[in-house]
Amino acid sequence: MKVAKFGGTSLANAEQIKKVCKIIRADQERRVVVVSAPGKRFKEDTKVTDLLIQYAERFLAAGEAPKEKQAIFARYQEIVKELQLSAGVGGQIEAELDAVLSNQKNLSAERFMDAVKAAGEDTCAKVVAHYLRSLGEDAHYVNPLDAGLLVTDEVGNAHVLPEAYEKLAALGADRGITIFPGFFGFTKSGDLVTFSRGGSDITGSILAAAVKADVYENFTDVDSVYVVNPNLVAHPVEVKEITYREMRELSYSGFGVFHEEALIPAYQANIPVCIKNTNNPSAPGTMIVSEPPVSTKRVSGIASDSGFCSIYVSKYLMNREIGFGRKLLQILEEEGLSYEHSPSGIDNISVILRERDLTVEKEERIVERISRELRVDDVSVTHGLALVMIVGEGMRQSVGTTARAAAALAQAKINLEMINQGSSEVSMMFGVKAVEADRAVIALYQEFFCNEEENQPVLANHVSSVSV
Repeated sequence: MKVAKFGGTSLANAEQIKKVCKIIRADQERRVVVVSAPGKRFKEDTKVTDLLIQYAERFLAAGEAPKEKQAIFARYQEIVKELQLSAGVGGQIEAELDAVLSNQKNLSAERFMDAVKAAGEDTCAKVVAHYLRSLGEDAHYVNPLDAGLLVTDEVGNAHVLPEAYEKLAALGADRGITIFPGFFGFTKSGDLVTFSRGGSDITGSILAAAVKADVYENFTDVDSVYVVNPNLVAHPVEVKEITYREMRELSYSGFGVFHEEALIPAYQANIPVCIKNTNNPSAPGTMIVSEPPVSTKRVSGIASDSGFCSIYVSKYLMNREIGFGRKLLQILEEEGLSYEHSPSGIDNISVILRERDLTVEKEERIVERISRELRVDDVSVTHGLALVMIVGEGMRQSVGTTARAAAALAQAKINLEMINQGSSEVSMMFGVKAVEADRAVIALYQEFFCNEEENQPVLANHVSSVSV
């Protein structure tokens, strides 16, 4: 059995949905299919999820949002018409969607927003199931509530509950093709809650683990994963095989291919993941596996992510002060902040945070508390940082990786704010100014891939984040 998940670009319009259904029908092992909400049809287009968010925000502010609602209806009406589904099917789909968009009664603003956002995936799943049936397939839409996808009650940031797997396992025995909406589940009390943005990947991984699939296929719009953002380097090296650990590190570091939490269920169930292209399904894609291949390269990928800041704390004999680190992190905890990294020296420590979480008021309060409560010599906050990560199972057995990376960055005249290597020795992180992140990635790519591969990098015409 295969669980196949299709992303938003794969379902952006009727033509793409036809491709998806052709892929599903081409392999009888694809019996559980997870779908996202329709994505962009062209560069300037708006994703359905964003249309839904715009609608919810307007509705909550004004009590109505007819323009925004019509834009959502128009997207699905276009898809239904071009798939040549019956007027009855179109009317049913629109009525069910309208019921969700109009149902704010007894819902908080947060829960209403979650319900509206989830309608993108839910409606798309119904459309795909209807279309497959029109082709003569035994396909059926399954609601996550009926299937037992139980999640924690964290609005917009749900996590699957352990007992959900036993309930979802029954999907493996269902006849025909199961079409399952991604991105959301239900609490034990029956409230709809979404995963974080991009959570359809998580749904697919959960279902693959629950039904003990032989493989979890994740269809996107690229033939494979690349070692670096193809918007930075033209024709980068393709990755044929990569480990869960490497992919997890890269996803955290800004790799746009996979949601950073998506691999955990598949990893825990030891299910291989294959990333494939909806527009070129015959391409082998990239396999994500538990153990690295015998001929593991030193570096498997390079990624960067911006939007970080650093709290630098210095105090003489800090290393002798028992409990200093705990007290520092406790201040952050009491201010409702989680930290990303914490490199340290003998008399100093830095705490890396997501910049979006640190408001001006919180920053002033935290600096004052650290100075007063910990009696430090110096405390300062540096904004506008990016984390550049090089990842590779082969770094464990290699000598000189840090020296090569630092030399490449120095040659590119990029100043390092911080260096940190994970205890697993699978990743190495460099803190740089956000404005230098792209140049840092290119410099590292040239060092680790152009010296070992024949293809030479050519800067792409534009620079932007990967969105898959």
